[in-house]
Amino acid sequence: MNSALTGALYQLLQSVLVVLAAPLLLGWVNMCRAWLQNRSAPPLMQCYRSLHKLFAKDAALAENASWVFRFSPYIQFGCMWLAAGIVPAIATDLPFAPAADVIALVGVFAMARVFASLAAMDIGTAFGTLGARREMFVGALAEPALLLVFFNLSVIAHSTSLVTIVETLAHGPLVIYPSLAFAGVAFVMVALAENARIPVDNPATHLELTMIHEAMVLEYSARHLALIEWAASIKLFVYSTIGLALFVPWGIPEAGHALEVWLAVLYLCGKLLVGGFILALLETLSAKMRVFRVPEFLATAFLLAMLGLLLQFTFQAGA
Repeated sequence: MNSALTGALYQLLQSVLVVLAAPLLLGWVNMCRAWLQNRSAPPLMQCYRSLHKLFAKDAALAENASWVFRFSPYIQFGCMWLAAGIVPAIATDLPFAPAADVIALVGVFAMARVFASLAAMDIGTAFGTLGARREMFVGALAEPALLLVFFNLSVIAHSTSLVTIVETLAHGPLVIYPSLAFAGVAFVMVALAENARIPVDNPATHLELTMIHEAMVLEYSARHLALIEWAASIKLFVYSTIGLALFVPWGIPEAGHALEVWLAVLYLCGKLLVGGFILALLETLSAKMRVFRVPEFLATAFLLAMLGLLLQFTFQAGA
């Protein structure tokens, strides 16, 4: 089979796999958290049932809703799907690999956040505006920390390409980088904040004093709400695959051979099972912090990423 056609098929496989499996990862996290809290766990397929139920309903829109409010769910879903397509989850030589630049990836996440915030303020409700302000506040603190985490690994690989970073760490000579410990902790903290997870936000609450993500989607219904919830699950999946590709890159092949790709899919499933359980464990052991404590949380992530970057510069200067 032609190599270009094979690469396109594997790229399609990754894109479809991420979109279809994202609600499954969220269902696994919810199930593990229920088990750890000694509660009756929801079915693993509950997220798919909720999406199907929402898609079957008729959408109700406010009279003063503009095109921003109407098209924002599609833009958010498209941005998350684009990010899922360029992250090297099952191979590093896919057709979209050249687009996997870490700075561009942060820009894709920022675009989805901007449209979500604009749509939340478009209707003019108090909850929507409150959630949008908090979302932009969290994003303004999380994005610099995320960039510093990426720069830690860019210094090692001498490139901002996510594919080059993964190939350097997974297929290069085995080297222990102490800076990766700081960058890994900072990435976990940023991922919790970006995905509205405990301790920054609670995705299961509707308490107006604490909610961030849920406050922005209260006016949505039916297919629009389904797309937003689906995009949120894809975002969690993408952050999980980014963390696995950067800090646990073993099992991602350089070339897209059939056997290696299917083995990479199995490795990815195993890693996500372990990662989902760890996320549920962290949320079980943590408590929702006050909104005014979030800057301290993200500032700590920023400082850890900065310490890792300085340590890497020192390591390279000493070498």
